[in-house]
Amino acid sequence: MRIPRIYHPHLLPDEGVVALSEEAANHVGRVLRMQTGQEVLLFDGSNAEFPAIISAASKKHVEVTIQQRIERSVESPLDLHLGQVVSRGEKMEFTIQKSVELGVNTITPLISERCGVKLNAERFEKKRQQWQKIAIAACEQSGRNVVPEIRPIMSLEAWCEEAYEGLKLNLHPRAQYSINTLPGPVSKLKLLIGPEGGLSEEEIAMTENYQFEEILLGPRVLRTETAAMTAITALQVRFGDLG
Repeated sequence: MRIPRIYHPHLLPDEGVVALSEEAANHVGRVLRMQTGQEVLLFDGSNAEFPAIISAASKKHVEVTIQQRIERSVESPLDLHLGQVVSRGEKMEFTIQKSVELGVNTITPLISERCGVKLNAERFEKKRQQWQKIAIAACEQSGRNVVPEIRPIMSLEAWCEEAYEGLKLNLHPRAQYSINTLPGPVSKLKLLIGPEGGLSEEEIAMTENYQFEEILLGPRVLRTETAAMTAITALQVRFGDLG
């Protein structure tokens, strides 16, 4: 059985006893039914892993004894910030999960003219917290030791006008460049993925005003979640660590 990886959000000691959070304890004790003496692997977001042995276990409380700290990075050399216009239901969750697995560093949910999701600020914040948990779970599954940030939801223009020292890209079917023909090298970029209905002509013009380069993925029209995964994968192959 694969050793379970568990995120512990506070800085961990190099050794000693640590009590897992209630949620993690429930997963270890109730779901996995792990017992004293079994191994787990903790990480705290500091780009390190902490092998540990369960020293006390019940369905509600689990303590582990950390053995050591191991520096281990699987982060891509490409610092990738995804701006994703919010899509409906499971599509947004899918995008967040898979983009984290593919190595995205930051995700900002965006509201655009044709965004199909209309929620108030309180419900959007609850969604953001849910999406952050999905990102953590994706790190646990994929072996990442740094948890990408899911930023607060903001308007498309507010995101585009932020100061940024890197390449800024927007998908467009009439673009001059494909990802393979972008001039390199590139180590830092912002990628904009629009809504299911696409960006309006005014929004496309606005991204150009903020120096976003338009890129082409191919001759077919892709769904928003497919476009995000395809673009991220192609960028990681071109400038990151997929090959």
